[in-house]
Amino acid sequence: MTATGTSLGDFTADTLDGEPRSLGTYSGQVALVVNTASQCGFTPQYAGLEQLWQDYRDQGFVVLGFPCNQFGNQEPGDAQAIAGFCDRNYGVSFPMFAKVEVNGPDAHPLFDWLRAEKGGLLGSRIKWNFTKFLVGRDGQVIRRYAPATKPESISGDVEAALAAS
Repeated sequence: MTATGTSLGDFTADTLDGEPRSLGTYSGQVALVVNTASQCGFTPQYAGLEQLWQDYRDQGFVVLGFPCNQFGNQEPGDAQAIAGFCDRNYGVSFPMFAKVEVNGPDAHPLFDWLRAEKGGLLGSRIKWNFTKFLVGRDGQVIRRYAPATKPESISGDVEAALAAS
């Protein structure tokens, strides 16, 4: 799949329950795609991501969480452990997907596309957990955020993307 003409809705990913889900399910919504981990210094961002989801979901916004174990073995658990951790510690209710790789030859095609659309400061590789990509209602990547960027600090960008319908 080439990046040309591609949009978020062109991809499919397995949910934490192991069911394939077309990301076309979220067509017409503003999405924040995040690679997550349960044992990372940035893990408390789950709370901010959940708050963004709660604040804007009724306006057509969704957070899509993709656990990743590529950085410091910070997501070693299976799907059940990840789901339990997210619910128990942060009350995560936004869609979470099965563990993926975000870099390298086994990277999920979604993350190949996201990286190609918006490279980072030092190239397109994702450097750590909690890298975030804001995707507009048209399925195109608007902006990439560094792992240290707190979810609450991007609410203005979310609002602008929602208003750009």
